[in-house]
Amino acid sequence: MKTSNKYKIVLSILAILLFTACKQGKQAGTEAKETEVLAEDIVEVRDDQAKLAKIETGTIELRSLSGMLKVNGLVTVAPQNYATVCMPMGGFVKSVALTPGKAVAKGQVLAVLENQDFIDLQQNYLESKNKLEYADADYKRHSELFKDDVYSQQNMQQVNTDLKNLKTQVRALEQKLSLIGLNPASMDADDITRSVSLVSPINGYIKAVNVSIGKYVSPSDILFEIVNSDNLLLELTMFEKDADKVSTGQRIRFFINNESEQHEAVIEQTAKSVQNDKSYKAYAKVNGICKNLLPGMYVNAIIESSGNRVTALPSEAIVSFDDKDYIFAFEKNKTENGKAFTEYRMIEVTKGITDGGFTEVRLPEGMYHNLLKVVVKGAYNLLSAKKNAGEMSC
Repeated sequence: MKTSNKYKIVLSILAILLFTACKQGKQAGTEAKETEVLAEDIVEVRDDQAKLAKIETGTIELRSLSGMLKVNGLVTVAPQNYATVCMPMGGFVKSVALTPGKAVAKGQVLAVLENQDFIDLQQNYLESKNKLEYADADYKRHSELFKDDVYSQQNMQQVNTDLKNLKTQVRALEQKLSLIGLNPASMDADDITRSVSLVSPINGYIKAVNVSIGKYVSPSDILFEIVNSDNLLLELTMFEKDADKVSTGQRIRFFINNESEQHEAVIEQTAKSVQNDKSYKAYAKVNGICKNLLPGMYVNAIIESSGNRVTALPSEAIVSFDDKDYIFAFEKNKTENGKAFTEYRMIEVTKGITDGGFTEVRLPEGMYHNLLKVVVKGAYNLLSAKKNAGEMSC
């Protein structure tokens, strides 16, 4: 009888334990159901925490931004503003009075050269010219005789050929005289000279003088280098990846020798190919006259991209994480256990140009900027909450 009572007591205790375990299991299941699992791109904060983090929302705007590209370059001149002066027939330098840095005008005498070949050339020209005058008169006489059948056709052809050859010879000698700076139209036997003046082909200043009195120069020697600095160019070098950021008409601000003075230029031409070292060239015309700007100087330049209306946000609204750029957009408001919460969605974006505290943002395909309410202040606080889960969330 006593044994039966003991069994009843043990069964009663087991029943109570099972009932308690089931009740606790149900409560645990209920609590599990009440725990919400957030998506990877969602950040949840209480309203009071949002105020503490100074989170403010706004919209993505359409703004005109001017991007900036920093490049290096070299001051140069257009080919028509740079001249190397040679003497086509060579000779001995008789006189020279110019030094580097001197300003010269087009047609101004740079040096005087002497050469016996100058005399021979003038002699040949005047003799050929006299022969041409005689041959022309002789041709007219023979033409009259040919009409009267006094002169044969063969002889007439010979006279005509001699006349043409002399015309060719005289014309060629005229060009040679003009090439060395002598005027054949005003030349006669009394004006034969042994010296020729070498003149400047352009306005500008003397960059280099490579002659001295008494020195013999050959036709291939460069005697003077002349630069016209009134129309200077910048030869800008950039990486090939930046080629699409440069176009004709863009404004440039540049500096020389670490000076604070700013100069301006406008891109006039861009290269149509990439160099062997994968660099890309652009050429800009300098605005106005810069007295301290000389060809050959290095410059630091800033190229301003043309202003286009793009989708943009304050730069502080864009955060970087794992080498990617993100913004936070309002997702929804909700209430849990009597507390107000707000969810924000992390959206990956592509950054563009930056200007005046705003940065261009390009949204994922299929997402429209006018439908988003974006965090414009406090974005980094939300990023911290995302990286350190639990610091701001309940």
